[in-house]
Amino acid sequence: MLQSVEDISPTKKRLRIEIPSDVIEREIKDSLEKLRQRMRIPGFRPGKAPLNLIEKRFGNEVNAEVFEKVIPEFFSRALMEANVNPITPPVFDEKPEFRRNNPIHLSITVEVMPNIENLHYEDIRAKDIPVTVEDADLEDALKKVAGEKAVYEVAEKEIEMDDLVNFDFVDCEVVGEETTPSMKERVSQMGNEMFPPDILEKMIGKKKGDISEFTTTFDKTLSSKELAGKTANIKVIIKEIKKKILPSIDDEFAKDLGFENLSKLQERVKENIYRLKKEQAEKLQKADILNTMIESYHFEVPETLFTNELDTLIMEAQMSDKRSKIKDGVNTMQITPEAIEALQTLKDDEALQAELKEKALKNVKASIIVGAIGKKEGIVVTDDEINERILTLAQRLSSKPDVIRNFYKMRDGSLEGLRQSIFEDKVLDMLLSKAVLEKGE
Repeated sequence: MLQSVEDISPTKKRLRIEIPSDVIEREIKDSLEKLRQRMRIPGFRPGKAPLNLIEKRFGNEVNAEVFEKVIPEFFSRALMEANVNPITPPVFDEKPEFRRNNPIHLSITVEVMPNIENLHYEDIRAKDIPVTVEDADLEDALKKVAGEKAVYEVAEKEIEMDDLVNFDFVDCEVVGEETTPSMKERVSQMGNEMFPPDILEKMIGKKKGDISEFTTTFDKTLSSKELAGKTANIKVIIKEIKKKILPSIDDEFAKDLGFENLSKLQERVKENIYRLKKEQAEKLQKADILNTMIESYHFEVPETLFTNELDTLIMEAQMSDKRSKIKDGVNTMQITPEAIEALQTLKDDEALQAELKEKALKNVKASIIVGAIGKKEGIVVTDDEINERILTLAQRLSSKPDVIRNFYKMRDGSLEGLRQSIFEDKVLDMLLSKAVLEKGE
């Protein structure tokens, strides 16, 4: 039974619990009796063996089972009695002792959400962001769609930016060392991997049969270790030039995409542009609202939540910063030893941690505030809403609902991560609906 609740901090509580000896003894006797009914002891009819004989043989196992059973039971009761909702697994302040005919005393520390008093979230001011679709937006979007349907045709002409150029390797010279035939062959096999991003600009104006010379420094994380980090002078001969042919944006183009005519295609594209712009505008407004609330309420955040969020941000920064080093491993679903070493090195980077601490703290505060508001408003996420979100994601990603569902299950172990995301979206939608939108100057 619960004896006391101590507030260690706004986010930590210590529960002192006593499990009475008579409860423990009753559980032990009940377990021994059930065991006696199941066991067949030579010389005794089923269920008639002396209880002390059963205890002598199996007492230690029974005691351990009872010990493991009563502690979580009484801990759960104590949480209900104290009205405490832990957000992390309990931590025993000291190892509990078990002795027959003696009560068990527990001292357990748990982390809890801070209590945010006087939570107010109506009439928060945010910037009004008008959403319009300009003719230029529609034109750019249609050009992008047309670009995806482009084809390339061989053309006898000078190279231009949008052309596709095929070439044959002629020669290379690695700066600072004697180039061997095997090195030349390795460069030749690399194909477009050896081209720097701006090399096509250097080829503009050249024609089929022309030789193009350029100098490039290979990435230090290049798959070819012989060339990684080295600089080479390379010669290639233009073998073929293909011109990019864009389809005409007309009724026939629209019909190829499944629309009745160009007007219907334009209408759909405008709807998509408006939806994306509206989502972006609302995202900015919601961020403003959350920032206002974060600045308005000062409270301590649970240490574990902060640490987990900081670790996540650090890992994301590491993956972004070292993406080129682990590119090959990620593509093959195998993290290389070099990638692991790079991540571990950055893991201890104090500068990176210091840089991300403020963001981690802000993220945790935002999550706590959103959770508190959602709880106060009684916002819940139904299974139908989860299925609807999965269907929407599947349509946007041109995938199947089962693929999306399995992705979340593999990533999070369940759909709770998706449920939490929908919950936060619903709370933020509600906050935006209650906000006062102010027109800018």
